[in-house]
Amino acid sequence: MIKTSQYVISAVSKEQYPNQYQFPEFVFIGRSNVGKSSLINGLTNRKLLARTSATPGKTNTVNFYLINGDRYFVDLPGYGYAVRSLQKRFNYGGYIEEYLKTNENQKTAFLLVDTKVGPTDDDVLMYDYLLHLQVSVMVIATKADKIGKTHLAKAKKVIEMRLPGSQIIMTSMATKQGIEEMLTFIFK
Repeated sequence: MIKTSQYVISAVSKEQYPNQYQFPEFVFIGRSNVGKSSLINGLTNRKLLARTSATPGKTNTVNFYLINGDRYFVDLPGYGYAVRSLQKRFNYGGYIEEYLKTNENQKTAFLLVDTKVGPTDDDVLMYDYLLHLQVSVMVIATKADKIGKTHLAKAKKVIEMRLPGSQIIMTSMATKQGIEEMLTFIFK
């Protein structure tokens, strides 16, 4: 379904957002090291489109990727990473808030949650904040292969309890689980 994908810009303010054509935007948001960039790479079937790292907190700007020339994937900085300075965390939070509050092109926010860890308090706050802003939210449970198939149903129930009313897609980049389901949603 994805024929072309390209990095466009790393923005730190609304003035730098590239979407003058008002294409729909699918935003990837979650705590640091949850797999936002890896998921973008998996969806586009490109290993190096979005930069990934084993070190949390590498994404520190709002990154735009043009998909098929008619929609954007937007990779936001992760939240909850305490090793960064307080000032940098405020900056990242400002980027996230400005994007979520001012961007009319948002179609859906994919809130990524680590399947093994379950929703953290920060994830619950972000979910509630997205609902407060009336942003359409889909929860993406990442790294589903890390807990074993027998524990998936239990992990999904934990997510449903902490994030009530959420739509959930279980994903794994190792097994490509959930990729087709996400692509079907994005292109429907």
